[in-house]
Amino acid sequence: MSQPVIVTAIFHIRPDSRDAVVEALHTALPLVHEEPGCELYAIHETADGTLVMIEKWESEALLDAHGQSPAVAALVGEIGQYLTAEVAVTRMSPIPIGATGKGAL
Repeated sequence: MSQPVIVTAIFHIRPDSRDAVVEALHTALPLVHEEPGCELYAIHETADGTLVMIEKWESEALLDAHGQSPAVAALVGEIGQYLTAEVAVTRMSPIPIGATGKGAL
């Protein structure tokens, strides 16, 4: 059995473009939620306006397939003009500690 993969993707966007980026996310997220292996794909906003995607994928292979999906290609094409830096993507492996469901994503 493969171990799940946790991902953060940090989007630094122009302050005047938040609404356009959020609108693009409203289109993309439901499509990604339907992709094989997607266990979590949730966007969050920091106090300074940075957007952080927190993801959980069933396996590396399914995460790799997501990276090539039409939903990702459309999202990147739509929001690329609003980014102030390249999206910072970090892949992580959980180290479950403590109560089940609380000690790891």
